[in-house]
Amino acid sequence: MAISVHFQISYLHLNFQKMKILIVEDEIEMSKTIETSLEQSGYRVETAVDFKTALDKIISFQYDCILLDIGLPDGSGLDLLNELKTLKKEDAVIIISAKDSVDDKIKGLELGADDYLAKPFHLAELNARIKSVIRRKNRQEDEFLTYKNLAVDSENRIVLIDSRELILNRKEFDLLYFFLTNPGRLIAKTSIAEYVWGDHAEDSDSLDFVYSQIKNLRKKLQQHGAEIEILSIYGAGYKLI
Repeated sequence: MAISVHFQISYLHLNFQKMKILIVEDEIEMSKTIETSLEQSGYRVETAVDFKTALDKIISFQYDCILLDIGLPDGSGLDLLNELKTLKKEDAVIIISAKDSVDDKIKGLELGADDYLAKPFHLAELNARIKSVIRRKNRQEDEFLTYKNLAVDSENRIVLIDSRELILNRKEFDLLYFFLTNPGRLIAKTSIAEYVWGDHAEDSDSLDFVYSQIKNLRKKLQQHGAEIEILSIYGAGYKLI
């Protein structure tokens, strides 16, 4: 079930306002300040104040950039970097930490961090660093994500089945892309709802929404001869095979 990639994207014209950022920071005031600044810049922002919450989010979702504090109350940000590596996740990571030591910086970069920014820092510099690491990541990624007989152009939001275009609405496309970036993995309904609606999704509405949109997506995929299938796992969620 390998995903193949072909990079042609013009990364100089990335729409950063659609990017999703995770802030892992236990200092509530600092986290809120960063969150407010990034939301004003148009980013979608989620937060985690401890290791466990951050790990749950990292496992369940994909982010364009993770802002990662090393010193967390119940673990180390360096251990989260190890988890990202184990999970083969490609999220960009910027370490933000008061520990401005050479050893911490080297350890973080060796474990896969893309950049390191010591506290205190200017929000304008943080914003510039985020844009920089996202650009670098996108130079290494694909405009087209292919799986079996599907090809997805994430930049232009186009889906092809055996080279024929499949028309999806915005939410159907988001759901399909989420499944394609997590092939073979069981995904809970709540995780899907949060991916589409964010942290503040209403449970009843969002779960009904997930059911109806996946039903519509399945029908369209089947009608157009897609070789993939979205399985319902009773009481657990969904899986793409």
